[in-house]
This record gives sequence, C-alpha cells and structure tokens, in this order.
Amino acid sequence: MIYYQYYKTDLGELVIGDFEGSLCLCDWRYRKMRESIDERLKKYFNTDFEYKKTILIENITLQLNAYIQQKINSFDVPISFAGTAFQKKVWDALLNIPYGQTKSYMDLAKEVSTSESVRAVASANGANAISIIVPCHRVIGSKGDLVGYAGGLAAKKYLLKLESAPEKMSLFY
Repeated sequence: MIYYQYYKTDLGELVIGDFEGSLCLCDWRYRKMRESIDERLKKYFNTDFEYKKTILIENITLQLNAYIQQKINSFDVPISFAGTAFQKKVWDALLNIPYGQTKSYMDLAKEVSTSESVRAVASANGANAISIIVPCHRVIGSKGDLVGYAGGLAAKKYLLKLESAPEKMSLFY
C-alpha cells in the first residue's frame, strides 16, 4: 500500500505518500496532473492508496515545517522514485541543485544528456511527484524567469525567496 496523508501549508495543500518506508509522494494536492501521477504511482508500485498516518509521514511533515520556518535547508528521508530511467536521472539531478541556488532547464538538460532534450527535461521536471524535497522549484527559465510549477508560480516564488534569505540555517540532524 501507498499510505498517504494531507499536509496543509500557507502555500497550498500537499499529499504525502509512504511506500514501504520510503517517500514516494509529496505533491500538490490540487495540481493539474494529480490523477495521472497517482495512477503512475499505483502502476509502478503495483498497489493502491490508503489514507493512513505513518512514522515516515509524520517525520517528513516535521521536516517540512522546519524547512518553511527556515530551521533546516535539507531533508533526511528515504525516497522511492516512480518513473522512467530518464525521469529518475532528472530527479537525481534536481537533488544536486544546492539550497538557495537555481538552474535553467537548459543547464539541467546539458547535465543529464544534451541541450536538445530541454523539453524532455522540462517534462520530467513537471512529472516530479516529490515537490520541495526533490526541488523542482529551483529550475527556472534561461532568462531567469519563473516558469511552470505544479504548486503555482506564487508558491515557486515563495520557495525561492525563502531559500535566498540571508539567515544561515543548520542542516537537519
């Protein structure tokens, strides 16, 4: 089973999912791709969803609270990606974008393959089911513009501003 709970923030509501003790879902509840992402997860893990709190979900909500309060700048949680090899490569690259920094879709495309794959990278970025933890919000347009984000551009702007705050934050644990 993928056990899930909802988590409300000032930015919007997230749905957090735990599959066998690993985070497989931390995504915006009311995003356009909600149904297709949920179906992908069910198919990939060959299971269904059940509304239930777990230790992992409780732990990640505490970490998300600390992140939003600028007490931590990284997350300590096991992750299970549900996607193609290419999508996983893009999501792994997202994890390597340092806190407080951004990359363009073009830079990310060059990092994971070639510059001709910008659209494929953007598509994989949009299919990310683990928002904030896998920081797709740190990917911006080539001219520095804020483009596309499942939680909406206001949430993306907020998260980037939060991460650019001058206060130093300690690493989690």
